[in-house]
Amino acid sequence: MKFQKNKKAAIEMSIGTIVVIVLSMTMLILGLVLIRQIFTSGTDVVKMTNDQLVSEVGKLFSQDDKVVIYPQSRLVEVKQGIPTGVGIGIKNLLGQTSGISKFSYTVKVSDVDLYKKCKVEQDVVESWITTGRAEEGIEVASGDLSARKVLFAIPVGSPLCTIRFSVTVHSDQADQATSYASDYFDITIKSAK
Repeated sequence: MKFQKNKKAAIEMSIGTIVVIVLSMTMLILGLVLIRQIFTSGTDVVKMTNDQLVSEVGKLFSQDDKVVIYPQSRLVEVKQGIPTGVGIGIKNLLGQTSGISKFSYTVKVSDVDLYKKCKVEQDVVESWITTGRAEEGIEVASGDLSARKVLFAIPVGSPLCTIRFSVTVHSDQADQATSYASDYFDITIKSAK
């Protein structure tokens, strides 16, 4: 009789342990799926409205930042054939002026040994920028910020490598030979499949 009680208790404990493990694994998987969904939807610049982009870029600025790149990691993984983008934020910190200043920016490949590394020419890579390669006349009020999208369409068959781009911002208030600010971001090209 005592043996049957112990056997029954052991079976109940084993079933309870299995239920706890199954529930724990289910919660872990759901948590990981949720986190992945949040991060992938949060960084898709292509689908963001301008107001959403300004909001996200605004969160990245510290007190002294003149330019920021979204996403904050400055690394965007791109699947061949799927449009993607990067956000550029410009903040007007020109102290000697009030009112509105005009800014311009350019995005260029900054990898020196691009052909050695990726077997592709610089002009080909820059042709993958479909929108926002350069812009002039961006009006930004003193202390305010503006955000722009740089959109990419990397064709299937492009080399699978990481390419660095530089962003150079100029102000109408400063000498055009010197930049107002600069930053960079990296694009990692992944297979379409």
